Amino acid sequence: MIPCLTIGPKITMANKMNKMRKGLEVITGQHKEFKLTECTNANEQTVTDVRETSSKLERHIVGRTKEKDKILAYLSESMINEITVLPIYGIGGLGKTTLAKMVYNSPQFKEYSQVWVYVSQTFDLKKIGNSIISQLSEKNREIAYTEKQMIDNYLQKLLANKNILIVLDDLWENNKSHLEELLGMLKVGESGKVVVVVTTRYEDIAKKICTIQPHKLAPLKDDECWTIIKQKSDFESRYDQQELRHIGKDIASKCRGVALAAQSLGHMLHSLPFDEWESVRNSDFWNLSDSEDTSSTHVLPSLKLSYSVMPSYLKICFAYCAIFPKGYKIVKDDLIHQWISMGFIKAESKSSTWQLGEKCIRQLLGLSFLEHSKSALTIGVNFENDTLFTMHDLVHDLARLVMADEILVSSKQGNTRGSCCHFALLNDCRKPLESSKIRALRFLGCEEYKLHDAAFSSAISLRVLDLSECT
Repeated sequence: MIPCLTIGPKITMANKMNKMRKGLEVITGQHKEFKLTECTNANEQTVTDVRETSSKLERHIVGRTKEKDKILAYLSESMINEITVLPIYGIGGLGKTTLAKMVYNSPQFKEYSQVWVYVSQTFDLKKIGNSIISQLSEKNREIAYTEKQMIDNYLQKLLANKNILIVLDDLWENNKSHLEELLGMLKVGESGKVVVVVTTRYEDIAKKICTIQPHKLAPLKDDECWTIIKQKSDFESRYDQQELRHIGKDIASKCRGVALAAQSLGHMLHSLPFDEWESVRNSDFWNLSDSEDTSSTHVLPSLKLSYSVMPSYLKICFAYCAIFPKGYKIVKDDLIHQWISMGFIKAESKSSTWQLGEKCIRQLLGLSFLEHSKSALTIGVNFENDTLFTMHDLVHDLARLVMADEILVSSKQGNTRGSCCHFALLNDCRKPLESSKIRALRFLGCEEYKLHDAAFSSAISLRVLDLSECT
């Protein structure tokens, strides 16, 4: 990561925030409906730790133990073939990945070699194969095979005569032939046993890839959502429990059984007084979740609520994370360095600025806007001593919504023009960037291409530049 000094006209934080707010008129209006106040003034840059995350609390999973036990028992009965595939499906934010982690960490698979692969909306068999190879083979950890046949051959050697548990998290691919090719890549013959747990939002994908009955993840019960809210809001330490209890239960019912919604709401409610709990419960904002029949509408109202009461500096720190692609493993120290380089967090001394960055991280973790990464492995990169985060898909959607036209995201087929953009995520480094206002630039998946001599020469206000995936 290369922090860059600004060498062009200064774009003030006030101007940036003003432009961002123009893209958020709807959310701002909803914020006013709530009559909620921000935790602190944007100019003060002081952080109140609403509720810093605790590893012990985060490990306490509400409402999924019975389902975990059911899945483990079902797998135990069904592992008679060379490959067993059990999909877990359900709407976004329910806790599919959490349930998969519970299975993954079960003593039942203690003697198995274990692999965790984040698949994402971009289905790439080579990347999936390379990820499995790198996690099972120490000497091939930093090698990325480019030929599918080489990947298949090496996987056959690695998987043979072994018991392997593989989690394929967040599968979106719906093409049956592609899914069959994926399964073919994982078959090891009679001498080995491969158990694959898949998480996906869609029942039809689950049915296409399964070898045994898929598991549909049910929403949490309202009282389970209320338990999560109480934990995240530190409800038991409040003096006004009696008055808030029925309001809190009403709010829990609005979560619609989605764990992510309960988590973010609980953290937000921690710092709010009685009257603002009432405002959260009674606002017409919740009616937006009934306007469309999509999975994201069940969660976004709660996430927007949590976003709306953030102090301004935390809002822009969160929104900046939209510059990372979905599923990307964000290195904690790199993220804080980037925030500082962008001027998003400032304090009187260097040490206190870093501490402010650490506290921003903890607040975003508390809101479930950042999550600790399960897998610390990216091919060719050693993250052994780094703290890594990811963003839930729905949270990432919110960050992109917040950024609106502030961020330029282009592919190899797209262009690199973005006259109003201040942030860019580009998949092609072979042509020049045609924007002078870009302040943060990342190139992604450009290892096979030579960096253009003028790839970013027009970006005279550049402060953050990531060339780690360029040659």
